[in-house]
Amino acid sequence: MYKKFKWLTVLIAAVLVVMTGCQAVGGLDINKAMLTSLDVKSSESSASIRFEVVPADKALSSEDKEAIDLINSLSLNIDHAIVEDSNTVSMQGSVHYSDKKVPLHLSMDAKGMAIQLDGAKQPFYLSMDTTVPGMPDTSQYEQAIQDVVKKAAGLVLKHFPNPSKVSVKPVQEKVNGESLNLTHLQMELTGEEILNMVKPFAESLLKDEAGLKQVIGDAYDAIYPMMTSIGEAYGEDVELLPQESKEEVVASLYEIVHGALTEFTENYDEQKEQLLEELPGSETVFGKDTTLKLDYYFDEQLNTRKNALELTVALPASEDLPLKAVKVYSEGEVWNIGGAVKANKVDTSKGVLDVLNDSVTPGQVLRNFEKDSLIYNVLKDDLKITQKSMYLNISNEDFGYGAIKKNHQSFVPLRYLADQLDAEVKWTKGSNRIIVINDLTGEEIVVTVGSKIASVGGKSVTLPEAPFVHSNGSTYVPLRFMAEALGATLHLEGDGWISVERD
Repeated sequence: MYKKFKWLTVLIAAVLVVMTGCQAVGGLDINKAMLTSLDVKSSESSASIRFEVVPADKALSSEDKEAIDLINSLSLNIDHAIVEDSNTVSMQGSVHYSDKKVPLHLSMDAKGMAIQLDGAKQPFYLSMDTTVPGMPDTSQYEQAIQDVVKKAAGLVLKHFPNPSKVSVKPVQEKVNGESLNLTHLQMELTGEEILNMVKPFAESLLKDEAGLKQVIGDAYDAIYPMMTSIGEAYGEDVELLPQESKEEVVASLYEIVHGALTEFTENYDEQKEQLLEELPGSETVFGKDTTLKLDYYFDEQLNTRKNALELTVALPASEDLPLKAVKVYSEGEVWNIGGAVKANKVDTSKGVLDVLNDSVTPGQVLRNFEKDSLIYNVLKDDLKITQKSMYLNISNEDFGYGAIKKNHQSFVPLRYLADQLDAEVKWTKGSNRIIVINDLTGEEIVVTVGSKIASVGGKSVTLPEAPFVHSNGSTYVPLRFMAEALGATLHLEGDGWISVERD
């Protein structure tokens, strides 16, 4: 999780470098340099990412122009990121949207990630606790598994051929204002070249029996103790494969991998042609107009000090998507590698909004922002996160989720309507009193089965008819009253249909 966020630029590039080769060029061991860039070291850095969509050569609607302008205005600037260790990182920067700027502050530790956005009353929190109740703690095995992933990445990098355009030269560049002597690695390839590099890679990997068996053996050493620990927690013996020894397991898995690679290489040309035929537009995406340009700047220890990426993905002509290309640009600098640094943590002392462990609703998210804040208006007016729309059919029969007529009034199952509008329903067992919490405002709506007296936000109201319990066990409430109390409006559509809409 940490690498995905802090090293967003580096990882995008690293994954794509897997497709661009790793043989030594100009004295630079690209394989070793890229693997070094994946090592977690204390450091400080800055980065930026922006997006661009290129419109198709045709007349665009005003809505399409507006959407394109919006996307092209999006960017993320990381002014200062601090990596304290593999589990602890902080990042301060801003998201740019049209002509607006939204400051943000993020920090992460072994327990989770906190994100403070400008105007938010509490930071958003994403828990990283992966333990499962009743299951043993396997965190002690995580480092071993990460090491195996790195070794596997090294094997992959080792066998990918170089792109047609790759160069290495010594340069002098400024990093955080300091002039440094660096090695500049520059690579460029097209979508067409990516497809043509896959088969040579697989053929080269196929010949490396020792390398494949080593990675399989390393994976066995990392995973088997964890599986054994889990098995012991359940009082059972764990058997990864029916073989009794590591050597037999490695030999068996190698035969499976070798067979799959052999079949893949033998059928690749046919499968590639089939892909291009069956997926309309794939010849454009994997054509000469799809390009990847990478610039890496390494110091003498092969640490990445600067990087830049420009990715252009060509899109096929489409009536539904008036675009001919999507572009991503990113760049970054890293300094103080291995230095004594301290992450700047987000203040969570006043509580957080846990977006993973809690059932967070759109209303809760919106209410977490000050009403005069930029993000509040973006979420409500531009992204319309609270917008809801549903249809009900009025009949004299109960269809479970439809509305019914009683005494000339329309009734709807309370639980169904509340779920559709993200409202919380509280009903004390043995009581006829029901509390419904409006997701938009947090107000309480109180109704009582068999009574026409209700309240909304503490103010008493009289209902046209009392809520009742249907023969099917569901509690029904007057439709118009409850819908409007939850911020929605009703529209008669004809033929017994009613639309319920909330902005």
